[in-house]
Amino acid sequence: MKVLFVYQKSESLIQRHVSMLADGLRLSATIDKADSVSAIRKAVKDQQPDIIHCHGCPSISAIRAILSAANKGVRLVLTLHGKMEPWATESSHNMPAIYWQKQLIHRAYAVILMGRLELTNFQKLGWNRRTEEIHNAVTTNTISRQEMCAAIFAVYQKVLDSNTLQLMDEPTARMLRAIIKIGIMGDRRWTVVLPSEDVNWRHLLLYAEHEHIRNYVDYGINILGLSVPAIDTTRIDAYFPDNYETPKPIREMVGDYKGKETDYLVRIIHQIRQRPLLLHLIELTRELYRDTVDDEQLAKRLEEKKLIAFTRSLMQVLNEQTALDEGYMPLPPADNRLTQQIRRQLENHLDIED
Repeated sequence: MKVLFVYQKSESLIQRHVSMLADGLRLSATIDKADSVSAIRKAVKDQQPDIIHCHGCPSISAIRAILSAANKGVRLVLTLHGKMEPWATESSHNMPAIYWQKQLIHRAYAVILMGRLELTNFQKLGWNRRTEEIHNAVTTNTISRQEMCAAIFAVYQKVLDSNTLQLMDEPTARMLRAIIKIGIMGDRRWTVVLPSEDVNWRHLLLYAEHEHIRNYVDYGINILGLSVPAIDTTRIDAYFPDNYETPKPIREMVGDYKGKETDYLVRIIHQIRQRPLLLHLIELTRELYRDTVDDEQLAKRLEEKKLIAFTRSLMQVLNEQTALDEGYMPLPPADNRLTQQIRRQLENHLDIED
């Protein structure tokens, strides 16, 4: 874990806090510091940090440099050091600075507040719901240095355990796709190619947990006989978008299957059009592999419901996500703008900025 501390060197209390953290975290993370715009840009380029931890409210130019790093995938944590207490957020303050501060706060995976007053006032602003109250060992004896460092490191880990799809490397993504395929089919004889490179199992299993597909993934892993570290993903904290809800099985959304396969498939596809979720794509794939599917009748019903264009794009996404074979697609796949839209919706499901 690589963390870049950004702060203003003119703030002596913040400087002491940063030094205390850097010393306390030296065995747990690689820490770098930047106290100017040029230093921020250089550190981001040279060190490629996982997290930027911004202390206080930096200048507009520094905020722009930090947001530029965020656009490249660096995750943000903010400690406001009293800058969000009532006196600091009055309307008389410089509006351009407030605008940029709000942008920075909105993009943060977590905002650390150092006291109840600051926390309460910040929550009233509604700029970011992902808040943590951690007292400052420099200014209070209510927390020890060790406790403060441990609490902040826990925030860092929580940040890196969030939206792991965004962090997932290519071999891990390929392994996930292969496992999903086998988990759907329940049979290793279906051809899948497993990556030879190392897989980040923490990222893969956390993503499966957050998308509520862990049962399919565990089943696929078991059939493939893979050696996987024991990770209890139910006990690992993460940050989620404000509108996140644990995905529910498709039958809870469209009703139970009652023997009319075509109507059931149309209801599933209609639900997916409203909100594509990986769990529902997996469940649709399972249904499409059934021998009872009448492709001609299904295509006719999809045309009646004006779902032809969406279904063709969906078939392309199913091939990418669940390895659905073209022989089981009721319509030929299409790769177009609508396909891209479905991909983005899937990719952004766990994105805190979505």
